[in-house]
Amino acid sequence: MSLPLKWEFPGGKMKNGESLTECLRRELQEELGIEAAIGHPLPPVTHSYQTFLVTLHPFICTIIAGEITLYEHAALAWLTPQELHTLDWAEADVPVVQLYREFLKTPQE
Repeated sequence: MSLPLKWEFPGGKMKNGESLTECLRRELQEELGIEAAIGHPLPPVTHSYQTFLVTLHPFICTIIAGEITLYEHAALAWLTPQELHTLDWAEADVPVVQLYREFLKTPQE
């Protein structure tokens, strides 16, 4: 998406034949130069902007290799869950922040 001055989670469009996890793994490599373990999925979020509809499929991820390099982004912020609300998020990403914070409150197996 192109939403100047708004914060977004990394990710992108699926290529033909890709699974959600394959897409995210590829996008993280292309956008940030990292290899990630794709973990627990969060519920999908669909948002209607004025000119397009987007569905986000968020996952809990862990960096397993590489150093973050910004190939497609202007800035990076690494925040605690309690600090996430301080950013000016793209509207579609706002519910993802809340889902993530709720996930962290749930006992994990």
